[in-house]
Amino acid sequence: MNILFVCSRNKWRSATAETMYRNHPEHDVRSAGTEPSAKVKITAKHIVWSDLIFVMEKKHKQRISEKFGEEAIRKEIIVLDIPDDYQYMDEELIEEIDTKVSPYL
Repeated sequence: MNILFVCSRNKWRSATAETMYRNHPEHDVRSAGTEPSAKVKITAKHIVWSDLIFVMEKKHKQRISEKFGEEAIRKEIIVLDIPDDYQYMDEELIEEIDTKVSPYL
């Protein structure tokens, strides 16, 4: 399964999630951000590639739907409700991502 993790700037939350699941035997993972300043900016190719999309906040789902409506229409987009309060690979962030993503994998 191809899994995409999305946050605003692709620096902390989605990058952490990608690192966490990078070596998973059953999934390919990527991450991207919705902001112009994102390390990796989300594109239509990301949406088309993905089977499942995890976003950190409702605003990320909204931005994907607005910008990539055609590509995103049949995609499952799950809002994790993880605020932008963490640094990359923060222990609490890892725990929260794991708890919220695990039921879907």
